[in-house]
Amino acid sequence: MQEAPFDLGLEANGFAARQAGMGAVVTFTGIVRDLDGSLDRMHIEHYPGMTEKALRGIAEEAHRRWDLGGSLIIHRHGNLSPDDMIMMVATAARHRKDAFDAAMFLMDYLKSRAPFWKKEMVSGDASWVAARGEDEDALKAWETPET
Repeated sequence: MQEAPFDLGLEANGFAARQAGMGAVVTFTGIVRDLDGSLDRMHIEHYPGMTEKALRGIAEEAHRRWDLGGSLIIHRHGNLSPDDMIMMVATAARHRKDAFDAAMFLMDYLKSRAPFWKKEMVSGDASWVAARGEDEDALKAWETPET
């Protein structure tokens, strides 16, 4: 969790350099979208301590489900402008399927269950971003009988 921007190239290259023996590294970066040109900014809130614990827990779950050599989650909070990077997920595995599946799992969790609250400021008006049905559906695809 951080408020400051991150250097995507530096983070991705540093992560990859630490993944000795892995055959695949997958990265994904989320960016603030301004679909109709009216977004002034997005504000992301979280509860320090609680959020980090939740992110550690979901990363541990990804490592239980897939044969990962490593994973990385970076997520920003505070005020963000259109086209700012919000988050980054990176996974490394011996085989690409594990790396891709684990990255998708982490992204779906971050979108639907991570303890973040997003508020959009549009033309001076603020509104909380509601959960989307398609995000919930994507997360349900990862459910197992024991979850």
